[in-house]
Amino acid sequence: MTRLLNKPLRAFILYSLVVLATSIPAYYLIIDYIWRLQLDEHNQLVSKKTQNELSTLSLNDTLLKQSIELWDRIQPGTVLEPVSQAEMRPDSIYTVLRPNKYDPDGYINRFRGLSTYFILHGKPYRLIVETNVEESDETIAAITVVTVFFFLLLLGGFIILNKRISVRLWKPFYRTLEKVQHFNLSRQQNIQFEDTSIKEFKELNDALQHLIEADMTAYRLQKEFTENASHELQTPLAIIRSKLDLLLQSSTLTNEQSDIIEQATRALSRVSRINRNLLLLARIENNQFADRQQIDLSGIVNENLLMLDEHLSNKGIEREKDIDDAIQITGNRTLVETMVSNLLLNAIRHSPAGGKIKVQLSARQLRISNSGNGPLKEDGLFQRFSNISHESPGSGLGLAIVKQVCNRYGWEVSYSYSQDFHVFTIRF
Repeated sequence: MTRLLNKPLRAFILYSLVVLATSIPAYYLIIDYIWRLQLDEHNQLVSKKTQNELSTLSLNDTLLKQSIELWDRIQPGTVLEPVSQAEMRPDSIYTVLRPNKYDPDGYINRFRGLSTYFILHGKPYRLIVETNVEESDETIAAITVVTVFFFLLLLGGFIILNKRISVRLWKPFYRTLEKVQHFNLSRQQNIQFEDTSIKEFKELNDALQHLIEADMTAYRLQKEFTENASHELQTPLAIIRSKLDLLLQSSTLTNEQSDIIEQATRALSRVSRINRNLLLLARIENNQFADRQQIDLSGIVNENLLMLDEHLSNKGIEREKDIDDAIQITGNRTLVETMVSNLLLNAIRHSPAGGKIKVQLSARQLRISNSGNGPLKEDGLFQRFSNISHESPGSGLGLAIVKQVCNRYGWEVSYSYSQDFHVFTIRF
């Protein structure tokens, strides 16, 4: 994952690379244009000097011819030759590619030339002045080397400046992030963010401050409701239960009245279980089981099987277990015991009389299977009050609690139906 600080740096480097790469041909064209202007000026000066020098000489035709031949030999890149009056043309500037006669390797060179005509001692002459132009390959190579050097210089500067400036600039953000990462809602301790002169970071701190205060208030209210509901609901439920028990002990009750009271007692027991489970779900969702410890899962599974042995016997359910010893997991013991108990009770409750339950535990997973006729509807299976009828003895919250516990610790819970068995699997 890319760090935020490196995002603008990459854009700057890419932009600089494109600009500098584009500058290479631009530099070459500009330098070549200036160089050609300088050579044209140089050729004009040579032409004027040659004409002035020769015009001052008072020589006969023989000596003038010898002087011109001598001039051509000692002045490289110039040619002075007589022409007819009809051959005279306006001055012209040109570029030509040809071998350099002074280069022993005979490489093709580029020359900037000037062709001019003038009258010397009453006779027309043509003067050609050619000057070697710098090789384009050498120019481009030199420009490229300089450009690469400055690109590396810019790159190093960007990296150093980005690191130094950004570390200083983003220091308030990292301090805020550290405080938020270590914030624990259950401790109900507000965060005091440091003052900063950067407007955006100050707005961020203010928004986080308001959000945390609102969350703390909501958490406190939910926790108080959970605690109050647990206390206030259990008391009247206990009173109602005791009154129903007293009624059952009355000798004047008819059989029909006894049946009605027993139905009411069973319904009251279910309400009590629903109340306890809803409160448990609320506590899990509000992160009120913060403590973690190493737990002997093998021992917990064996203990729950032992406690539920009577239920298995009453329904004639065969038990098969394959439990590895000393399987350790990290979590809250109360939540783990509740999770295992709910899965086992769910398997017993939904197994037909004379059925079979399989319990398998390894370091990687816990699998509980029970015999049954046909698969369950997987849609919403782990939601509250899913697939529960009013006649069911369960609260309809057991699998929802299992799901919440697994979500809390990052475990995966799944359901499948295979070979006439409902299979619930928890992968650690």
